[in-house]
Amino acid sequence: MKKITLLFGLIIGAILSANMIVMVNMIYTNADVKGNDAVGYAAMVVMFSLIFFGVRNYRNNHLNGFITFGKAFRIGALIALVASTMYVVVWLLYYYLFVPDFMDVYADYVLEKCTKEDLPARTAQMENMKELYKNPLFVILMTYAEVLPVGLIVTFISALVLKKSAA
Repeated sequence: MKKITLLFGLIIGAILSANMIVMVNMIYTNADVKGNDAVGYAAMVVMFSLIFFGVRNYRNNHLNGFITFGKAFRIGALIALVASTMYVVVWLLYYYLFVPDFMDVYADYVLEKCTKEDLPARTAQMENMKELYKNPLFVILMTYAEVLPVGLIVTFISALVLKKSAA
């Protein structure tokens, strides 16, 4: 089980991390990037869909084709946790070593897209986020909150689909 959770978790984590670095660089180099949260989360669902294949691999190769919902969920959750942890570690290293001014750049990016009516509220929101981002614990928690819930949702669905009892 450890081998499968690490293998699939690291593969997903590498893909998530590469995607994140590309998106951050796009924001830095091109102010005309059209960000879309729905597309971003849909891409995460696609990346996390590898959890399905990890759980299925474990079920078929180690449990003779049978697995309970609980066991399937546990394996998928571990894969999601490994992937999310890799994503968090890469973000922390990338943020603190290469883009320490990211929140200023991101705030400018967000505020450029605002309408005049939304500008005061969004400006206050971005200033609050910049202040919160000064705390590394907050950065860690927010980064986990970006990806781990998506992984757990995919895990839940995968466990439902893959559960198969011996009787």
